[in-house]
Amino acid sequence: MDNLHLAKTKHTMAINFDKENGILEMAGSSYPENALDFFGPVIDWIKNYITEINKKIVMNISLNYINTSSTKCLLDIFEILEQYHKSSGSVYVNWYYEENDEDIFETGEELGEDFHFPIDFISYKN
Repeated sequence: MDNLHLAKTKHTMAINFDKENGILEMAGSSYPENALDFFGPVIDWIKNYITEINKKIVMNISLNYINTSSTKCLLDIFEILEQYHKSSGSVYVNWYYEENDEDIFETGEELGEDFHFPIDFISYKN
């Protein structure tokens, strides 16, 4: 299994998943033309990591903008993480948001409200 690196584009966030350290990073804006095409390999990588590596996962999410279809894909990722957490997997999510960006903060809150793994909301100044 390799690390997963997807470069940031005009419409997609950067993805950097490090299998050695279990650190999964997503950063930027996400409004791809087809969210399932973009997130499919991301979801597959996470499923493979859980099956093959079976170590802790620390997901760092730092978004500027996310559209509805990308939010749905993040929800799918959170559901996978929840199943891993319920089966004694170690999962932590850090949700970064710009200090005054209530939309991104609220998106993170809404995404996380149905899950039981820890989510820390971390504000930053830009």
